[in-house]
Amino acid sequence: MRIERVEEPLALKEELVHFVFRVYRGTGGAYPALEWVEEKPSVDDFEGFRKVYEPFLEFRLGKEFDELYILRDNEGKIAGTVALVYNLEGKDIPWVPEEIKNERTGLIEFFMVDPAYQGKGYGSKLLEFAVRRLKALGKTPYVVTFPELEAYSYYMKKGFIKVMDYKEFVVLKKG
Repeated sequence: MRIERVEEPLALKEELVHFVFRVYRGTGGAYPALEWVEEKPSVDDFEGFRKVYEPFLEFRLGKEFDELYILRDNEGKIAGTVALVYNLEGKDIPWVPEEIKNERTGLIEFFMVDPAYQGKGYGSKLLEFAVRRLKALGKTPYVVTFPELEAYSYYMKKGFIKVMDYKEFVVLKKG
């Protein structure tokens, strides 16, 4: 397993759509939440998932993420992802409260591990990498997530603290 920085995120869009769909299936449709979709596709409907998720992914890859990293297994398949967002000025990211949008904020986004690789420490490796990278950039690491997701308790176990509720999200910070 190796963590690689993706220099051309949009070039990986197709592979990433398939990866995120594996996560969607593995979470029973809980993540990604697809909260903007009235009728979410079933966990067996890849084309339905692609139709609603691909435009959002394309936006994130092209306009939102400042850095994207992937964890590849020994066969070259994506096993995990994490993105960093730290140039917040001028970005329309509706799930990030204005109170934390400043030059010191670094967001950990798009943090996922393929269900086939969960429980093996790869998520911890990716998260620790992201926190170290943001701190090296002089940023305070934040995560914005849904409180009902399994990820919420995961972040709390990893030393993040809740700083606020915001809309349907919860904002967590790593000291």
